[in-house]
Formats: sequence, structure tokens, C-alpha cells
Amino acid sequence: MKIKYFMCCQLVAAFFLISCSASRKEILDPVNITENVTGLNYRGSYPKLTDIIHTRLDISFNWDSAYVLGIATIEAKPYFYPSDNLVLDANGFKINSVSLKVKEEKTPLRYTYDGKKLTIKLNKIYTRDQKYLVYIDYVAMPYKLKAGTDIYSEGNRGIYFINKDGKDKTKPRQIWTQGETECNSSWFPTINDPQEKMTQEINLTVADEFVTLSNGSLEYTSMNGDGTRTDSWRQELPHSTYLTMLAVGNFKITRDKWREKEVNYYTEPAFASTAKLVFGKTPEMIEFFSKKLGVDYPWEKYSQIVVRDFVSGAMENTSATVLFDKLNLTEGEYLDENYEDIISHELFHHWFGDLVTAESWANLPLNESFATYGEYLWEEYKYGRETADVKGLEDMLAYLSGSRQKQVDVIRYNYADKEQMFDEVTYQKGGRILHMLRKTVGDEAFFKGLTIYLTRNAYKTAEIADLRMAMEEVSGLDLNWFFNQWFLASGHPLLTIKTGYDFEKKLATINIQQTQNLSTIPLYRIPMFVDIYVNGKVDRKEIVLDKQNQNFSFSYLSQPDLINVDAEKSVLSVKTETKLLSQNVFHYKNGPLFMDRFEALLALQPQKSELFARQIFMSALADSNSTIRQLALGFINNLQPDEKLSVYNQIREMALKDPVSLVRAAAVTVLSKLYADKQNDDVFEKTSKDKAPSVIKATLGARR
Repeated sequence: MKIKYFMCCQLVAAFFLISCSASRKEILDPVNITENVTGLNYRGSYPKLTDIIHTRLDISFNWDSAYVLGIATIEAKPYFYPSDNLVLDANGFKINSVSLKVKEEKTPLRYTYDGKKLTIKLNKIYTRDQKYLVYIDYVAMPYKLKAGTDIYSEGNRGIYFINKDGKDKTKPRQIWTQGETECNSSWFPTINDPQEKMTQEINLTVADEFVTLSNGSLEYTSMNGDGTRTDSWRQELPHSTYLTMLAVGNFKITRDKWREKEVNYYTEPAFASTAKLVFGKTPEMIEFFSKKLGVDYPWEKYSQIVVRDFVSGAMENTSATVLFDKLNLTEGEYLDENYEDIISHELFHHWFGDLVTAESWANLPLNESFATYGEYLWEEYKYGRETADVKGLEDMLAYLSGSRQKQVDVIRYNYADKEQMFDEVTYQKGGRILHMLRKTVGDEAFFKGLTIYLTRNAYKTAEIADLRMAMEEVSGLDLNWFFNQWFLASGHPLLTIKTGYDFEKKLATINIQQTQNLSTIPLYRIPMFVDIYVNGKVDRKEIVLDKQNQNFSFSYLSQPDLINVDAEKSVLSVKTETKLLSQNVFHYKNGPLFMDRFEALLALQPQKSELFARQIFMSALADSNSTIRQLALGFINNLQPDEKLSVYNQIREMALKDPVSLVRAAAVTVLSKLYADKQNDDVFEKTSKDKAPSVIKATLGARR
């Protein structure tokens, strides 16, 4: 699942005040539940008593009442121990009948039902080698479930009828489902457990005007002669029950393919013309991830569908991802936000989450941390490390802002409610940890380890130890220390860094202190690179920080221009370091990474009274990275009057011609606020016709 984070302000503002980087989630009305409390019971995997092998659903809908009229035929067997009971989750149903089905004969079975659990008494004791078929005729009534009592929140209803009476002329009629975490039992009887994997067949009877989508392949369609049609969807490969989905509505299908598999985009007809623009990189993403992971995309097809009023950003239902309606994009809107992060996130889940599933909600980072890191990998491949590192910075800022409110383990077994696992720790911190793991073992070992992890656990579930053992098998390293401090503990290091040069001993010196509260946060072992710039050359050293206060020194005949600690900029930490003005200027000009320039500008901002600091910001207006250009625009008000005048024409050109719409918009705003005494009407006349909404909005603000 992708919970789309929108920064409360531009990264420009986060640059000047990191505390401003708080985020908000696109999720409906959460119920207040006590936060993690010491002493809560261990929340591990559910006991596996029954194994559902295959579920067939025959479903139609009552739009007026928002009911699901269903027949579930469930093939199952005891998991290990003999049993004469089948216990299913069925939330808020009316049960019409329950039978044992043998061929075409149905024998009624006794059952009890408390509104949540359906307990069926089988006709005999079955062993783990004996299968049985249970037939359940039911009505699901999702809108009778009360948030805070029957379900966690409005976002956990399981199935949603959008504009069910058709009275809202601005909104199409749709039905769609959202199963994670344990919501699918609100529309079909099943077992709410990420460990429970099954194959499935779903036969959907709908008005002939509607298009349907579900997991797997559309096997056949039957016209019923009464204005309805039944679409039969079948998935032959097992997946977790929470990943089952359906969608119904007036969708236009834009067809694509990857190798010989269908890749389809379901949108409202009005947005079909931009479907390829928005989703057209999907086949390339599938090919990239398949090759990078050493495991080909494993499912029958891949479809993406945009629905109205979705409860989150998106959901990775197996072979059929559902996305919120912000992906109904015009060409202009696409210039401002293409949502490739969501598209790549949900696709990466089809390996991490769908193919290999976290065995418990405590292990959810095995799904969500990987999907978040999938966003980084796509950006790195498609647009280069510069762009990917901006994504990494955004993730770090999102985590750090959230960590001020709570400190919890990444893999945690003491949550008050499983919904609390969907946070900045599971997503953003977990993604940054995976990046550090990659840097720790090296690219070849990291991706080979992922290949082993995926193939060994394919169509099964895994816990964090399975990932560690795969990485250890490939690298030959004991990685308990890494997993213990990063995945199985809370917090992050606070590093105070001092660098210098001992002229008498001819030593470049580094002192690093870990200042985090060691009563609650680990003393970290941190391997990192240090780049030392001296006499026009850069010398890379590898150090391991594993003490609270630690010194390192290296022999050099002359004083370095810069000692760049954490040269790969991969360590998730808060660093405090004071450098000379000349060192910060050198860092900006010579550091090879986006994060080098970002850190240099962050350090130069308090030195804005110095000419050389201001000159760096002026030169940053032409930086190759659009985020740096936005940071530079945010600094213009700190320039002296003659300096402001010297960059005026450059900012005009940025407003008109910068290739990134958000930079053009920022330039328009700077012109209107800081150069109001200039004749900017000719610029604003042109920017008012820009295709990007952000630029048009900035221009409207400028003309007021």
C-alpha cells in the first residue's frame, strides 16, 4: 500500500528549517488508539489452523443497499493437526446457508456466527491430507459496519460503492475493494492472515454497461440475456487473501504489454487520452525490476486502475493495482506531478509483498520498506542518482519529522493496533535502511541476496531473519549487528563531527561522537567512507564508527581542502558539523553528489553575510538539479541589492524556460515578490499560458 505523503512545504523550506517537513497522509478518519506501550503482549504470526487452497466467489451487487450477494465455495484442509472445524472471518454478514459440497451434492452443515467469526462444524474429522469443499451463501453489508466498533476506520470497510444511486452527476458509479490489512472479510468469508495464501476464481455479474477487473486473467465472459454480464476472473498462482480485489465501473481500457503479458491501464473515459502518458513507463519498469532482481515478473498480467475516493494512495493487489484519483491527470498536471513514485512502489510490491509476503504485520517492512526503496531504484535507473538522492532526502526528512513524535522499532511486535505499522518508520526509514544495507554489502551481494530471498520464499511468507540469512549466504558476512541495530531497534544516530589538521604531526583528523540517548537508542556500528581532498586529488578512506567518542587520523603532508565524512551520504542520521566558509564553498563546487551540494548549501545559509556564500547561491541558480535551483531561488531575498539586480534576467529566463515546471513557478513567485518594481508583465503574459497548473497559479498570484 502506498500512503502518499505530501510535504507540508516545499523542500526549499525544509532546507531552511527541517522541522517544517511534517507530512500528512491520505487516509480517512483514523480511530484514536493508544500508542505502543511497554508491556503489551508479543504480536507475532497468527496460528495456522486451516489452509485455504482455493476460493471461488460468485458475486452480484445490490446498488440500492450497497450489499454484496455472494456464494463462496472454499476448498480447504487442516494445516497440520486433524480438525472437524472451519473458522472463517466474515464481518457483518447475513448467512443464508452453509453446506459441504461433494461434486454437485450439497449437505447442510451446522455453524455458529457472531457477526465476525463463522465457525462451521464439518461432517467429520479431517487430516492434513484430506481436502473438503464448503459452500456458503451469504450477503455482505459493508455499510452497516460501524467505524471504531466493527472496523478500525472508514478506510477499512473492505468494499465501497461510489455514487451508488447515481445522483451525483460529477462522479461516476463505481465499486472497488481495499483488502489490507484485514478488510476483505467484509465482502467474502476468508481467513484474515497474511500467511494464508490461496488461488482463486471470481465470477462477477454486473450490468453490461460496466467494465470489471480482478486478479489474474479474464477467462471468459457470459451474456445473461437480462442486461447483465458475468465476467470470470481466475488466478492460478497463490497469494495472500488480503490481496484479493475487484473493481466495477465505466472504465476505458488502454492496452499495453510487457513481453507477452498484458499490461493494461483502466481509467475514466475522459482520461484515456493521457493513460499512456501517465502509465506508459510501466513495461519498462517491469523489465528493469525483473532484470535487477533476477526474478521475472511472476503474475499472469499487470493492470492498474484509477478509482474515485480511494482510501489511500494505492494498493498492490496481485496483478491489479488500485490507485487514487489524483492519477486522473491532464497533460499539464503531469508536468507538476507524474506520480511515478506510486506507480513504481506498487509494482515493486509484486515481488516484495505479493510474491513474498511478510508473515505477520510486525514484519510489514518486508513489504513496505522494499516498495519504498523500489521508488529509489527506479529513479536511479531512469533519471540517475542525482534524482534518486532527492527522493532519498525526502524519505529521510519524512522519517525524521515523524520520529519526533514517536520512537519505535522498525520490526515491532508491541503495536497497539496493526494499522499503526503503516508509518514513516515502516516506509521511509525502512527504505533508507535498505539503502544502507546495499552500501554495506555492495551492489553485487545486495541484489544477489534479493534474488535468493525471492526465489527461496516465492509464493510463501517470510520474516526479517529470512532476509538476513539470504544476505549472509551471499556475502559471507555476519550481519546480525546490522539487522539488530537498524531493523530491531528504534531511533537513529546523532553524530557530532569535527575535522581538522594537525600541522605538527601532518595528520588529517576526524572526531565523531554519537550523542543519541543510549538508554533507549543503540550505540551504532557504522561503516562509512570518508573522502579527503588534498592537492587537487580525492583520497577515499573507509572507517567503522563503533564507539561513543572516536578519533580517526590519516597522514597527509599538507592540509586538506575538505574532509567529507559519510562521502556516500548513505547513513541515516542527524549530523552536526561546523566547517569553515572556504570548506563549504569547496564542498559545493567539488562534491560529486546532490547531497554534497545540498549539505554545502545547508551549511552556507547561516553564513549568508559572507560574499562567497552568496555567490554560491547565485551560481546554484544554474545547478543541474532542479531541487538545488529551487533552493537557490528561495535564497534570493538574502542577496544584496546589486546582487539581486545581477540575477534578475536569469530569473526571468527561469520563469520562462526552466525545464521543470515547479522551478518555473518558483521563479514567477520570486519575480512578483522581490522584483515588483520591474516590468514583469511580458513574462507573466507568457507564463499565464504555461501548460503546468503550478505556473499558472503562481502567475495568478503575481498579478493580484
